[in-house]
Amino acid sequence: MRGFRSLLTLSLVALLLPIASNGLAQERGDNLKPAPNRRSDEGKGPFKTMVIRGGMLIDGTGGPPRGPVDIVIEGNRIKAVRGAGTPGLPLEADREPKKADFEVDATSMYILPGFVDVHVHAGNKPKNEEAEYAYKLWLAHGVTTVRGVPLTDQALSVKEKERSARNEIVAPRIFNYQRMGQGWDKPAPNTPEAAREYVRWAAENSIDGLKLGSHRPEIMAALLDEAKKLGLGSTAHLDQGGVAQMSAIKAARLGLGTVTHFYGHFESLLKDFVVQPYPVGQNSSDEYMRFGQVARLWDKIHPPGSPEWKAYLEEHLKLGTTFDPTLTIYSAGRDLMKFRYAPWHDKYTLPSLMDFYQPSRTNHGAYWYDWTTEDEVAWRNFYQVWFRLMNDYKKMGGRVTTGSDSGFIYQTYGWGYVNELEMLQEAGFHPLEVIQSATMNGALTLSEPRKKPIEFGVIRAGMLADLVIAPENPLQNFKTLYGNGALYLNEKTGKEDWKGGVKYTIKDGIVYDAKMLLADVAAMVAKQKKERAQK
Repeated sequence: MRGFRSLLTLSLVALLLPIASNGLAQERGDNLKPAPNRRSDEGKGPFKTMVIRGGMLIDGTGGPPRGPVDIVIEGNRIKAVRGAGTPGLPLEADREPKKADFEVDATSMYILPGFVDVHVHAGNKPKNEEAEYAYKLWLAHGVTTVRGVPLTDQALSVKEKERSARNEIVAPRIFNYQRMGQGWDKPAPNTPEAAREYVRWAAENSIDGLKLGSHRPEIMAALLDEAKKLGLGSTAHLDQGGVAQMSAIKAARLGLGTVTHFYGHFESLLKDFVVQPYPVGQNSSDEYMRFGQVARLWDKIHPPGSPEWKAYLEEHLKLGTTFDPTLTIYSAGRDLMKFRYAPWHDKYTLPSLMDFYQPSRTNHGAYWYDWTTEDEVAWRNFYQVWFRLMNDYKKMGGRVTTGSDSGFIYQTYGWGYVNELEMLQEAGFHPLEVIQSATMNGALTLSEPRKKPIEFGVIRAGMLADLVIAPENPLQNFKTLYGNGALYLNEKTGKEDWKGGVKYTIKDGIVYDAKMLLADVAAMVAKQKKERAQK
């Protein structure tokens, strides 16, 4: 997915090819307003000493829940994780520290590491003009770290990354990945030497990694080799325009760190062809054709479990490739009405963003020109194979992460991320494996290129105080992490009701009330609706 503003149909060609010049930025900083400074009433802390008392701990490593525990935080670091009593008995009295500058009562709640979303864009006009909108929705759903691919253009991404690191804004911590050529004042690289020069420039200009397309082999090799030397990460959307020459396995052999989306996997496994057998009338600048034909690959590959399938995954495992499937962002393709009429849209989706989702030949990802039952069936079949690929890779020890790419295709920020957790479970992941993907795996993926140990993604002494506190057990029902909660029958009233939603998100030792963040977003939506009504 790519964050273009509404463009002329001709410009959709750029969606299929690597970005060719600085004028074709995915996310336009001149169309995105930076987040306002954090107000004094937004978030509490950090504190000299803060204690989260009496919660059930899911630590992110894959280990089972345990508790009750107290988590002691000093400044923005976890000082200690201590038992708070025996399950089934009252909490122990007079637990150390007996006095703290701030306490959170997490009795009967669940404490998890802050979630890591490794595929985000912050939006732009006409979708959501203010970065604050996306930031608060991410935090309200427990996302404390994001990898922008890109977040927005280079200049604004750097500023927002630095402001978030200083906690001057209400935002997750930000990793800045940019496309080749973004940010510098030279022509887009078209030789290996120029590609290396750009990577060196990127390393000196607060870029943490590269978001690549399916570049020519010699360009891809230069980019990845130079990035590895300089400690920059890499992720690639291996778009159809070049995937025949740069499939997922070919890119991984050159040193690619992460394959995002599904692009490149299926093309690596084609059975009877070396390129996708498109209809002779295919025009991939037409997004209905582009996305409709993607799903027709499901039965054109070596079948799940075949020797070729296993060999493919085993080679990625040996190479250390991370799979970031972003299952959520294409999920409307298999059930359009479900996401078009999702219950959170009315209160939390900006009218301008909802407009962007509607069928359109100019808005990216709005390819519902005439979406049929046949299209949905094809996508359902495609997902079953895609699920199996991710789950088989996980089972043999491969790393799978969570990314949402929200802001397109009826996936609103925050809700799209929680849907990703649900879909990993649908793919066959145990809920603890889902949490592992959402926390520790994301942290490892972002930290390894820099050859540094993780500082978040796991709850233990010495880690950054990035935490999620939820009143319901997410392992029992990931839907309880949605901002609007999960639907259930209230036995006391005999009527339907909603439960859940994140209670607190803690980033860098600062405690944010998730419901207050959602209230701010609801106010933005109401304001835009009122302005439209007045017009």
